[in-house]
Amino acid sequence: MAMELWNHTFLSSFILRGLLSHSSYDFFLFSLVLLAFAAALTGNILLLLLIQGDRRLHTPMYFFLSQLSIMDLTLVCAVVPKMAANFLSGHKFISWAGCAAQIFLVVMVGGAECFLLAVMAYDRYVAICHPLRYSVLMSWKTCYLLAVASWIGGVADSVIDVGTVFSFPYCGSLEVDHFFCEVPALLRLSCADTSLFEDLIYACCVVMLLLPLGVIVASYARVLTAVIRMPSTEGKQKALTTCSSHLAVVGLYYSGAIFSYMQRASARTPARDRATSIFYTILTPMLNPLIYSLRNREVTRALRKMLGRWRV
Repeated sequence: MAMELWNHTFLSSFILRGLLSHSSYDFFLFSLVLLAFAAALTGNILLLLLIQGDRRLHTPMYFFLSQLSIMDLTLVCAVVPKMAANFLSGHKFISWAGCAAQIFLVVMVGGAECFLLAVMAYDRYVAICHPLRYSVLMSWKTCYLLAVASWIGGVADSVIDVGTVFSFPYCGSLEVDHFFCEVPALLRLSCADTSLFEDLIYACCVVMLLLPLGVIVASYARVLTAVIRMPSTEGKQKALTTCSSHLAVVGLYYSGAIFSYMQRASARTPARDRATSIFYTILTPMLNPLIYSLRNREVTRALRKMLGRWRV
C-alpha cells in the first residue's frame, strides 16, 4: 500500500488551480501581472548592469544590492512564467519535478533574503557609526562570506522543506489551490498527519524572520542615534536617504513574509495565501529596484551616464 501511494505521488502531476479564470476581467488582471513581471525583470536587470558598469557603485552596499536583485529575479522567474503558460494554454498541470523546483527556489530566496536584509542593515550601521573602520570591517572577503552565508542559509532551509514535503503521501486530490507550488498549499493535499511538520515550519519561520529583524532593528536604532548627532545637514540627508530606501525594502518584505508565514495552519485560507503570495512574489521584486533607483542619487547618476553613452 505504501509503495502504491509513493508511486501515485511521484508519477502524477499536480494541478495548479491558478490565480485567474478566463473572464474578461481576469484577462485585464493577467495583463497587469505581465506588466509587473516585465517591470521586475527590467528594473532588476538594469540595476545589475548599472552596478556592474559603474566603478563608483563597486562598493559593499551595491554588491549586496546586486545580490538582492538576483534573488528578486530568481523569485519572479520561478513563479510567473509557469502561471502565464498555464493561463494561456488552459493546461494547469505541473510535474512533480517542476513543483519541487518551485518550492526549492521560492523557499531558498525567501530564506536568503531574510539574512541578506540583516547583512545590509549591518553594512549601513558600520558605514555610518564606524566610518573609519569601514574598509576593515566590511572588506571584500567579509562581504563575499556574508553573501555566501545568506545563500547557504536559504538553500539549507529549502532542501529540508522540499525533502519533507515530498516524503508525505498524496493519495487524494492533486489539485493545488494556488497559482504555484507553495508548501502550505501542498500539505493540505496530503493524506498523512502533517501537523508536526507544520508546527516546525512555524517555529523555523519565527526564528528566520525575527532574528534577522532583530539585527535590522538594532542596527538602525544605532544608525538613527548617530545621524541625530551629525553636525552636517548634508551628511544627515545622505544617510537618511540611503537608510530609508533599505527600510522601505525591509518593510515591503517583512510585511508580506510575516503575514504569509507566521500564521498557524488553522488560521490560513487559500484565498489569503494567494493574496499574500502575489505581494511577495510579484509586487516586491517589481518595487525594490524602483525604491533604490528613485531615492538614490548615485544610481540615478549612473543611469544618466549609461543613457548618455547609448545616445552617443
